[in-house]
Amino acid sequence: MRLSESVKKLTPELIELRRDLHMHPELGFCEHRTARLVESYLKDIGVEEIKRVAKTGVLGLIKGDGKGPTLILRADMDALPVEEENTCSYRSKVKGCMHACGHDGHTAVLLVVAKLLCANRHWIKGNVKLCFQPNEEGAGALPMINEGALDSPKVDACLGLHLWCPLEIGAMAVDPGPVMAGMHHFHVTIKGRGGHTAMPQQARDPLLAAVDFVQKVQSIQAREIDPLSPTIIVFGSINGGTGSNIIPGQVELEGTVRYLYDLSKGDERPLERLERILNGVCETCRVQGEISYGDSHPALINDHFMASLVRQAADQVFPGKEKIKSLVSMAGEDFSEFASRVPSAFYFVGAGNREKGIVHPHHHPKFDLDEDSLALAVLMQLKCVKGYFSQVKA
Repeated sequence: MRLSESVKKLTPELIELRRDLHMHPELGFCEHRTARLVESYLKDIGVEEIKRVAKTGVLGLIKGDGKGPTLILRADMDALPVEEENTCSYRSKVKGCMHACGHDGHTAVLLVVAKLLCANRHWIKGNVKLCFQPNEEGAGALPMINEGALDSPKVDACLGLHLWCPLEIGAMAVDPGPVMAGMHHFHVTIKGRGGHTAMPQQARDPLLAAVDFVQKVQSIQAREIDPLSPTIIVFGSINGGTGSNIIPGQVELEGTVRYLYDLSKGDERPLERLERILNGVCETCRVQGEISYGDSHPALINDHFMASLVRQAADQVFPGKEKIKSLVSMAGEDFSEFASRVPSAFYFVGAGNREKGIVHPHHHPKFDLDEDSLALAVLMQLKCVKGYFSQVKA
């Protein structure tokens, strides 16, 4: 049976899996039902060495014919704290939680890919490791890596995909080099001395310092960093004060730093610049400032050889050069933790469809996928696996 026919035969199961996951979304590191479903499915299809890592992460190993490299396929599983507004039959059953980014589709795709790989082990001249990752919206890749996702057997390369609604169904995108941004969440606390707004000279105003800090930070991306090294620093939250006639004692700010380059190389140093400006503003305003960093990951930089493998597969699945796009985004993706350690490629499969009204962006309460994209994603991953083992030798 031709590969496309095998995928077509399993498409109803693929859609059923995705809808089941969509109806039962779970937040990062709370994907307990999802992990049990994944484990049960992998066991039923004959995947070896299934194990839990990083709380709710699941790893499985498919051993092929003979010795050779190990390729890891990764799918994320977590949902978002968003109340779903869709009225479809498979809408979320969990209040305040939905799959608003397509991870339900990613998990379903990798499960069916695993099923077809188990039925075609002769393609695999080595091993395929399956990685079902929790908490992509936070930082789940690094805990999996720290608990051995890239070891036993040692992983030689990695592939990941994203069902992407800004791309119309029937299109895909892959690029060598930087494709998604590195990201650092930051939290700033500015402490001053509170007082009465009628006597500001007796206070040390952290609000004034916060406003100055926000404004001066804009000079980093506009005046200090090469515009060919894309960098954005954006504030998402400022909190301070309890009344219009009260100078507060403390103000807190939060935001993100995003960039499309290797932070360890070059002269950009956005975090050092952010801290320098904070220290300077605080000294000028006679207040104290502290900065801390939350979830973070490096920029996602595709390996040129792995990206070329994906492009070769795309030429078969999406015939016609106009259907293969270039897409670079300042959105974050912690697949970059894998890509910074082993040769990797991350690509996008179009899942939007204006004719069906599937036009809402990721993280929107009315987000949905054109489910025809699921089979295309399965076919892409299978073609990539076959291409990898046909070109890379032990």
